[in-house]
Amino acid sequence: MRPDYVDFHTHLDLYPDLAQAIATCDRLRVATLAVTTTPKAFERNVELSADSDFVRVGLGLHPQLVADRHLEIDLFESLLPRTRYVGEVGLDRGPAHYRSFELQRLIFERILRACAEQGNKILSLHSVRATKPILDMLDEHLPPDRAGVVLHWFTGSKAAVRRAVDRGCYFSVNEGMLASASGVRVIREIPIDRVLTETDGPFLTRDDKPIKPGDVGRAVEMIASCAGSPVEVVRAKILSNLKRLLQSD
Repeated sequence: MRPDYVDFHTHLDLYPDLAQAIATCDRLRVATLAVTTTPKAFERNVELSADSDFVRVGLGLHPQLVADRHLEIDLFESLLPRTRYVGEVGLDRGPAHYRSFELQRLIFERILRACAEQGNKILSLHSVRATKPILDMLDEHLPPDRAGVVLHWFTGSKAAVRRAVDRGCYFSVNEGMLASASGVRVIREIPIDRVLTETDGPFLTRDDKPIKPGDVGRAVEMIASCAGSPVEVVRAKILSNLKRLLQSD
């Protein structure tokens, strides 16, 4: 079945009812990457999405949890052969997590090396205040022909966008990014053929309520407005971008 939309970064298991969230993505025909934040969450997500036509599960170890969950890296590595999708992983150099940054780097290096060794992976990366370290570590540990990379909620500079594009990265964009002038500046630097949509639900809110699973329509409209293109053209382009990403090695 062909999808109508793309949500390439959402936390379905953090909604009150995971099974219902998966069913919603299927009903709306949204190609969905359900990221996890710890390896221990992976099995339940896989079990409940086993019959889904549209939901795939990412194996994650969130950088904000590394200080407490770094010992789960062994479990992560043991589960990695079971999935093509990796996320949410990456680095976070924000004030609340700066003290664990070197440990985050060690864990992220192990993740990148394991992905490079196995190949044919697609990663959804967190990069809060860590754009340069993320790109440096990708260059050092993950050859572009071993994995596709999607930068989630990217907030880097114009030069960082160019660098990421040059190494083949994609960018998953949500309506929260496009609600700020800085976010609009970022999206205008990204080539339209590298754009995917995401919700980052339930963390992203609309009208003070968590955004619903698969609800990317407004993001598509906002991207179209930034690009000066018809909404339907942008929606179709995002679907073709996903197809190209999934066909890459």
